[in-house]
Amino acid sequence: MLLDDFYLIHPSIQPDVIDYLHRLFRGTDFYLKVGTVRHRTTLVRHDGRTIGVELYQDVEELDLDQTFEDVDRTEDYLRRMLDSMAERVNLSNLSSWIFNPEGLLQLTLASGGVPRDFLTIFVEALDVARARGETRWLTPKVIYKGAGRISYRTKLTNLHEDVGSDAGQLERVFQDLLTYCLKERGKTAFLISQDEVAEYPHEHEIIKQLMDFKLLHVVEADTSAASGRKGRYEAYTLDFALFMEPRLRGLEHVEFWKFDADRRKKGTREAPVYLLARAQAAAYSDQHLSIEDVVADIENTVGVEPDELSG
Repeated sequence: MLLDDFYLIHPSIQPDVIDYLHRLFRGTDFYLKVGTVRHRTTLVRHDGRTIGVELYQDVEELDLDQTFEDVDRTEDYLRRMLDSMAERVNLSNLSSWIFNPEGLLQLTLASGGVPRDFLTIFVEALDVARARGETRWLTPKVIYKGAGRISYRTKLTNLHEDVGSDAGQLERVFQDLLTYCLKERGKTAFLISQDEVAEYPHEHEIIKQLMDFKLLHVVEADTSAASGRKGRYEAYTLDFALFMEPRLRGLEHVEFWKFDADRRKKGTREAPVYLLARAQAAAYSDQHLSIEDVVADIENTVGVEPDELSG
């Protein structure tokens, strides 16, 4: 049996549902497979007795996410997926000739590592290339244009539909992150201090949920920071749809997929630290701006590259 979108069940009764299904199928020849979102899922509840299932005791976890912690591996996975699909229509080694040298990497970044978005942007980029008469191969520029059609607005719509009444706090923290990174600090990545995680678990969970909805992407789960900042940090990047098309002026694009002489990801240790205390203030604020209002304000403040808007 396959149960998809388990996270849409209210978290308070998720343990009861999975407990019932586990008991129903236990001892039979059937397999139960549950598809869900990690940080919107509660598998167990302890209230005098254990209700639900324990990971690695009752059930096993299979992580299907492709993340930016290892961009090369994610790019290779998506490349092999595309080539395998192309083989079915007699197009051999499609990825080796349809992209220019940077095209496949930029498509990987634009998709956030999500296979569905990778394929959708790929198709959109083909349409852009044909319309522009650029039919030799897919370049980063046409990929940016294609990605612009599959924007963060789609992901926000999914967030509202999937999360419902809980979307307000997630959206307000996301708005604050956009303002902090793009407007105040001019960088596309940020750090979160691991020392703050225990003090602000709810706000940290909001960051993780924004990551589940692919509005943020983890770059490194454990890193140090430059400029003498002590402690350990988590490093994230904003989703590329927010700054690829149109191109915002004056931004430092943190190129975490590249490495310095010490084999450290370029730019991540220099990224600004976003305080979870600030996230808490944003989550409980009475702000009623839309994401579109915040993005428009950022574009008006920093400006956009005219060549990217024109063609």
